[in-house]
Amino acid sequence: MTNQPNQPNRQNQPYDPYGQQPQAWPGQGYQGYEDPHAAQQYTQQWQGQTWETQNHRAVSAQAPDPETAILTPQSPRPHQGPRTPQEPASPAATDASATGYGPATVGGNARVTDAQRARAEGRSPIIEPGMQPAALTALLGLLLAGAAAVGTYALLVPLVILQAVTAAGWFRLNGMWPARQGIALGFAGALAADAALLVSGRSPSAILGTIGVWVLLALVLQLRSHAEPDERMYGLMATVAASALAIVAGGYLAAAADAVTVGAVAVAVAVLARALPLPTPASVVVSLLAAAGAGIAMGSVTDLGTSGALLGAGAAVCALIGHRVASYDYPSRFVHFTAGVALPLAAAAPAVYVLGRALA
Repeated sequence: MTNQPNQPNRQNQPYDPYGQQPQAWPGQGYQGYEDPHAAQQYTQQWQGQTWETQNHRAVSAQAPDPETAILTPQSPRPHQGPRTPQEPASPAATDASATGYGPATVGGNARVTDAQRARAEGRSPIIEPGMQPAALTALLGLLLAGAAAVGTYALLVPLVILQAVTAAGWFRLNGMWPARQGIALGFAGALAADAALLVSGRSPSAILGTIGVWVLLALVLQLRSHAEPDERMYGLMATVAASALAIVAGGYLAAAADAVTVGAVAVAVAVLARALPLPTPASVVVSLLAAAGAGIAMGSVTDLGTSGALLGAGAAVCALIGHRVASYDYPSRFVHFTAGVALPLAAAAPAVYVLGRALA
């Protein structure tokens, strides 16, 4: 049906932003004659993008650039072209699907770690360090024994090495790496304890006082952290434990020289025996007997005599506890060569001091 003459052309359509000329509104003119200036007077001149009210999608005069397009709830990501056929699955992905664990994804679920896989399969979470870390522990123990026989300041050299490896190994054992600030704090506490021991005449109260101060210092530093509360608590516990272990290792400096010689040699022998390919119960028994024998042998060349057997066995018990801790929860090779080396000797330090004072 056509418009009647001399009837105004009512505009029922919205304004087209794609470059068409605006039309006159009702009452502004007739079809035969229209005033362009009057049309511009009442028509808004839109520039740029407008928005549709139905789906809130950007409408522009030009085709949107896929890289700069506005993402809306209806279009969560820019169009990236047609999909290509999927490549055949790799053997690793096939093996992963066969075992029930999917491969790593870029934007989806995280990769299943070796610890999670082994735990789901019911395997033991204990992986012992082995012979090479045990050999390093034995070497460090012999260095402590020999340096103690030379003098106090000679003992500081292997002791500082032990304390540094203890702090680093504990953080790595807890899965926190890199944690340079916590490692540096724990090692600084160990150095402060060594200095306090030397100033106080090797009094054990210096160790306890340093531990108390470093616990407060770690607490203050964690309170200033902007991490999540759970992460701050986890970092606080790891820092306090690493500092305490590194400081407690200074017990070799507080103990008598003969006790350090006997205890360090007993730990070295016990760790080497524990690394032998034997069943765990038999290995523990052989380790304790070997440590007691080493204590008797070293006690005969010192003033401890046969009581060195008790000191050697006590130090070996603590060393085996440290060895067990370093073996827990699928540790990596780096853990074995840090915590696996240092924790047996660090854990044995209190026993060496206490038993050395009791048996002297």
